[in-house]
Amino acid sequence: MDLTSSSGGAGDPRQIEETKPLLGGEMSAVEGGKLGAVPCRRALLLCNGMRYKLLQEGDIQVCVIRHPRTFLSKILTSKFLRRWEPHHLTLADNSLASATPTGYMENSVSYSAIEDVQLLSWENAPKYCLQLTIPGGTVLLQAANSYLRDQWFHSLQWKKKIYKYKKVLSNPSRWEVVLKEIRTLVDMALTSPLQDDSIHQAPLEIVSKLLSENTNLTTQEHENIIVHCRERPRSMVVIEVFTPVVQRILKHNMDFGKCPRLRLFTQEYILALNELNAGMEVVKKFIHSMHGPTGQCPHPRVLPNLVAVCLAAIYSCYEEFINSRDNSPSLKEIRNGCQQQCDRKTNLPLRLLHTSPDLVCQEATLSESRLKSVIVTSNEIHVEVERNNTANQKMTANAGNDSEPNLIDCLMVSPTCSTMSIELSAQADRILGCYVEILKILSDYDDWRPALASLLQPIPFPKEALAHEKFTKELKYVIQRFAEDPRQEVHSCLLSVRTGKDGWFQLYSPGGVACDDDGELFASMVHILMGSCYKTKKFLLSLAENKLGPCMLLALRGNQTMVEILCLMLEYNIIDNNDTQLQIISTLESTDVGKKMYEQLCDRQRELKELQRKGGPTRLTLPSKSTDADLARLLSSGSFGNLENLSLAFTNVTSACAEHLIKLPSLKQLNLWSTQFGDAGLRLLSEHLTMLQVLNLCETPVTDAGLLALSSMKSLCSLNMNSTKLSADTYEDLKAKLPNLKEVDVRYTEAWKNPP
Repeated sequence: MDLTSSSGGAGDPRQIEETKPLLGGEMSAVEGGKLGAVPCRRALLLCNGMRYKLLQEGDIQVCVIRHPRTFLSKILTSKFLRRWEPHHLTLADNSLASATPTGYMENSVSYSAIEDVQLLSWENAPKYCLQLTIPGGTVLLQAANSYLRDQWFHSLQWKKKIYKYKKVLSNPSRWEVVLKEIRTLVDMALTSPLQDDSIHQAPLEIVSKLLSENTNLTTQEHENIIVHCRERPRSMVVIEVFTPVVQRILKHNMDFGKCPRLRLFTQEYILALNELNAGMEVVKKFIHSMHGPTGQCPHPRVLPNLVAVCLAAIYSCYEEFINSRDNSPSLKEIRNGCQQQCDRKTNLPLRLLHTSPDLVCQEATLSESRLKSVIVTSNEIHVEVERNNTANQKMTANAGNDSEPNLIDCLMVSPTCSTMSIELSAQADRILGCYVEILKILSDYDDWRPALASLLQPIPFPKEALAHEKFTKELKYVIQRFAEDPRQEVHSCLLSVRTGKDGWFQLYSPGGVACDDDGELFASMVHILMGSCYKTKKFLLSLAENKLGPCMLLALRGNQTMVEILCLMLEYNIIDNNDTQLQIISTLESTDVGKKMYEQLCDRQRELKELQRKGGPTRLTLPSKSTDADLARLLSSGSFGNLENLSLAFTNVTSACAEHLIKLPSLKQLNLWSTQFGDAGLRLLSEHLTMLQVLNLCETPVTDAGLLALSSMKSLCSLNMNSTKLSADTYEDLKAKLPNLKEVDVRYTEAWKNPP
């Protein structure tokens, strides 16, 4: 028996498919006299709040009844002679089929042949049945209980309607009709009681496929589905139709790498919003709606997904230029003037070089040469490199090989690169402006800023973007927000991810590729880093080696942070060269604030010499309840050059006392049991007290962040970390890096409870 064929006056099922509205009201129930059935009174969509999993297959009883045409057929189809068959049915993409195609289910039932699906309850015995109306008959499905019946009902409804949408949207005629059908499709997915990932992905897959693969659409029709909203700024279709889709993508997507079309869909949606009359205000309201009204966004995936969309969009602005790198002259060749105009092929885009990590920089001198102007064009990007007369300029060169220097180094030292400008096309410029503005909006949310800083710390932008003045100037706002945030997890992301790789701190420092001021942002970054446990020899050494000139210039202009930096360099003996030390002293004495700080430094140095003068006790124990001020007064009262054992156990000292402890040259044993000494103090001790042998941190608030710094104290042979926040991984790391460690106490820590 072919259940898909039409008979009698039923007509062609394809005509039913075309003329029937896709998501109209539910079909009215069959009359009470038909099959002895009455309509089920329960709500069809929400089902009293019940939720169901989408069925793909299952066991159910099946009975097929042909519409009676004669008196004999009426007798044969009466309810007393009906026969039920057990079947394992599969809900395929286009039909309902049985695993054992025999009896009633010898042929599959096409969704296009199903005219209606209804819930039925029998008058006499309560049997849980569904009625599928097909041309020339009815298919009854009987479940074991009402929940299974409703699950089958909603699953069949979904499969039937999604089949219709795929069919209609695969051959669109007018984009207005397509938008209307997409709106209805999204509404159906959002209101369905079925809770399944495929339910929410189905509309996205259909729309994405329609946008990217449908060959029946003309170019203009293809773009109109989203892009036309940008061409008609007053149109609100984009908000009405696509907002629920994009909201679900941003809240639930876990990996755009697996669903690149969803990322592109979101990217185009945001651009469409930006083209509305209100422009970025609409985008800002949309981002606020994704964040929520509270101070904490309840959806952890929203920020990473938004950042991923922004990074991809910004990359696309430079993509054609990036792809053309391999056929263009390198910056090294242009900078050295070794490639003549006649040696180059015409109309080749300029290549901004590959990074080379193994660089050895040395000073060299470039003899006078006259460099001409080179203009390079591509379809999207116009690059102009102005080359002026240069003589006796410092430049970086690679020693021993011909590998190209780092882009940032080139732009910092090369007069050729310092005048480079990149012009994007109008469309690329609008895209860049939109998505950089979104990054700025994201940086204004306090709860998002730590994660945003972490995501941007590796500088995930192409070298072409970093060489683009407009981009770095706009992004400066985001970096300023990081530099103003007092939280260490935020402003620490200004530093590089690893040694040897530039971070935002280097890029926006004087001489850096992105620096467009006189060092104001640099001073702000140094100030926040110095105030958050970065007052260390390592940080000061890096400034002395790379940024001493800018530090001295800003100090000469009265910047208090830079004056403090120069004083610390003198105090910690960072500068070895006597002439440089004298120049720093002259700089400090040239301003009132510098003169005052330098006098205080001289007073401290005199006290330090007195403190470190040989003599005094070898052991010292402070009374309980002593404070940082008490310790400072005690140490300033005499000589402690021979002090080897200091006990501060059960006192009220904090990390602030580390400033005084590092001035004890002979200290070998330090007891900090049950004090408030924390991570900041440990970092400072690890920089200066490298000869410490015994350290007691029992019941102190130190964490892994501070304990990891102890790995530089190679002389430690006894370490008590009882009742601290030590993790098992940090404990293993310390054991590996402290070869002389013999006595360790890690009781009542994670390392003790959960050993690796």
